[in-house]
Amino acid sequence: MKKLTNKTALITGSDSGIGQATAILFAQEGANVVVVYHTDADGAEHTRQQVTQAGQRALVVQTDVSDAQQAEQLFKQALLEFGTVDILVNNAGVSGAHKPVVEMQPEEFEKTIRTDLFGPFYLARLFAQHRKQHGGKGKIVNVTSIHEEVVSPGTADYCAAKGGLRNLTRTLALELAEDGVNVNNLAPA
Repeated sequence: MKKLTNKTALITGSDSGIGQATAILFAQEGANVVVVYHTDADGAEHTRQQVTQAGQRALVVQTDVSDAQQAEQLFKQALLEFGTVDILVNNAGVSGAHKPVVEMQPEEFEKTIRTDLFGPFYLARLFAQHRKQHGGKGKIVNVTSIHEEVVSPGTADYCAAKGGLRNLTRTLALELAEDGVNVNNLAPA
């Protein structure tokens, strides 16, 4: 039996890279997948095709995870399509403004924080509420970065977001443990 048979995974940023590879692997392991993308419709369609070729169902949803209302609508669409969400992978992110703090505009800093930290917060909150209403269990995986620990010039927005996401992950792990919801972060690189 496949490891994720009868599970549904919602994976943000699953139109390319780590998110796409995760969606395909999860489908190969038996999960239905909510493919979430922001601008790359072709990448999302490729992911959808790979999920269906693995014999699983896919729902493709365009969403800006930095917007609380769009995140809520995404989650509602997933529940309407699949009835439940068992796994949440917060992978969507932006790489930041690539400017020193003295040159960075507040709206540039905010864009990175809203996408890379607020987005995972919105979806983890909705996921936790859903899992608590349905007897607990489940899995949240937040994709952070080596930059949760290692900083470099010109990356204040990105490093702040990823460091914040690491600590959000730790807090969620403690808060959701008694409900059987496992929460981890992966820090590529």
